[in-house]
Amino acid sequence: MSDIYKEIGFDANRIGFGERPAIAVVDFQRGFTEPEFPLGGRPMVVNAVENTAKLLEAARRGNVPVATCYTAYTGARDAPYWKIPPVVNDFHHGNASTELDPRIYQPGYDVVYCKTGPSIFFQTAITQFFIKERVDTVIVAGCNTSGCIRASIIDAFSYGYRVIVPEPCVGDVDQGPHDANLTDVGRRYADVTGLDEVLDYLEEIRKRNA
Repeated sequence: MSDIYKEIGFDANRIGFGERPAIAVVDFQRGFTEPEFPLGGRPMVVNAVENTAKLLEAARRGNVPVATCYTAYTGARDAPYWKIPPVVNDFHHGNASTELDPRIYQPGYDVVYCKTGPSIFFQTAITQFFIKERVDTVIVAGCNTSGCIRASIIDAFSYGYRVIVPEPCVGDVDQGPHDANLTDVGRRYADVTGLDEVLDYLEEIRKRNA
């Protein structure tokens, strides 16, 4: 099948891995990862949580920085005009839906941010943290691919980072938007890879840092 984007020069080269990676984990909070919540427990997201746990285990072994986030508000009044009622009505500070999934969160190691927009970079201190750690490569995991993951990829790209997206570590409500958005960001902003390739890279980092 013809790909007009490639024919006119999109996705012409790989970005590749840099020397100092960090992991950005977006919105793996219980409201998205556990089925008792209205938005939670979607099979693709659950699968991404399990794969991200493997990614993070490898990252922590190599002393790679990990930043994770959740979305929360004081109440409906300070939430943006989301067209998703549970985000506005339930994602409030202290609500169980805003708690990070324990499968991906390691207290005392991970740096945690509360975000109020789609991107993990929007009005948080993550860039300050990455500058301090001299990060040049951001590996993005989390949910949902078509929303907050896409926004985070674009912001990471806009800040000048190499952006890597291990496909098994991101998930969405439906396969179609997941695939379409990964295809599109892969044409423009990021390298979309398998998990094994990223694990091999993190093992190289571990050996170098040992």
